[in-house]
Amino acid sequence: MATYLGFDFGTLHVGVAVGESITGGARALATIGPREWERLDALIAEWSPTALVVGLPLDEDGSEQAITARARRYARAIAQRSRLPVYTCDERYSSLAANSALAARDGPRPAGNDAEAARIILEQWLSQADTTATQTPPTR
Repeated sequence: MATYLGFDFGTLHVGVAVGESITGGARALATIGPREWERLDALIAEWSPTALVVGLPLDEDGSEQAITARARRYARAIAQRSRLPVYTCDERYSSLAANSALAARDGPRPAGNDAEAARIILEQWLSQADTTATQTPPTR
């Protein structure tokens, strides 16, 4: 069984989820700041993932937007820091799906969907890992 950590990158918050290959399922873990490296290190140490997956924010038509480059930089930074393979995954509509899932479970929630979005991104990647994953190479 391989364990993975998934990330929903944002400029203020990064949602984190953990998932595994056997079931293809994931669960929301935490929300951290984009520069909370010690918390990131602790999550990696706790879960010992095989690889990391970062959601790549794209426009509806699949084109890149300003935050896409920042998410790619984050993916490169965590690849370099963790020395683990890091993959990116199209995250279009993950926040909307997270809001819907949380509203169905807990009623309307205006915020706090970052970890839930990371869960959705990771489950999507796990279901499509053979065909749509792109590994982000570490920078030197």
